[in-house]
Amino acid sequence: MAKHIERGMRIALPVDYAGVSMAMTKPIIERGAGDLHLICVPTGGLQVDQLVGAGLVRTVETSAVSLGEAGGAPRFNEAVRAGAIRVIDATCPAIHAGLMAAQKGSPFVPMRGLIGTDVLRYRSDWRVIDNPFAEAGDPIVLIPAIRPDIAVFHAPVADRFGNVWIGRRRELAAMAYASAKTIVTVERVVEESLLLSETTAAGTLPAIYVTAVGHAPKGAWPYGLWGEYPTDTAELLRYASAARTADGFADYMRADAMEPAQ
Repeated sequence: MAKHIERGMRIALPVDYAGVSMAMTKPIIERGAGDLHLICVPTGGLQVDQLVGAGLVRTVETSAVSLGEAGGAPRFNEAVRAGAIRVIDATCPAIHAGLMAAQKGSPFVPMRGLIGTDVLRYRSDWRVIDNPFAEAGDPIVLIPAIRPDIAVFHAPVADRFGNVWIGRRRELAAMAYASAKTIVTVERVVEESLLLSETTAAGTLPAIYVTAVGHAPKGAWPYGLWGEYPTDTAELLRYASAARTADGFADYMRADAMEPAQ
């Protein structure tokens, strides 16, 4: 499925608890399509760090990048210090607002919570206007639509028709609605349509929004997947230690460490 990733694309990636397709990380790196613009929904972690470490990333649009309990993201932090990547600062609500605008076909969505923050100083693409429905002196921020070329995530189950069950992880739906393409890896594929059952239908992303589905058991590892398996914190810590240097990162990425234990 990595053939869908092309040079210069804007790629939407989910937060670490929402179904990161770590199974796609190595194929994307092997694909070698660089100059990528990563859109973290709304924060990034291990996958972002590895893509940055592999030299494929030009821009990261995010509200944060870290490895959670394992600390900072070492290759991302080093790239920022070296000026090797551009970071577009955002906030979690602003990322979601931009995706919402795209899925609704709107050029922007208004937000009030950014008024008075320093983030506005660094986002010339966010516009502050007077609320047209109020008296003068009531400013509001316009967040432009975020339209990724492709969204990539992992989910527990898909059916043979291409519908994908995402449960309560509605940020995954927002990513898919806003993106031109969506590729998903899953733990398993079932024969019966997920849209036929009242139990699963409400949490199912319809196939019309899904470009491709791949079967990848333990595809979020070392991150966990809700209702399936927990995060492997020890592995995240091992990566964080190894990736402090470029050589350590390269050794880790070459090793079998990228495969989950059976």
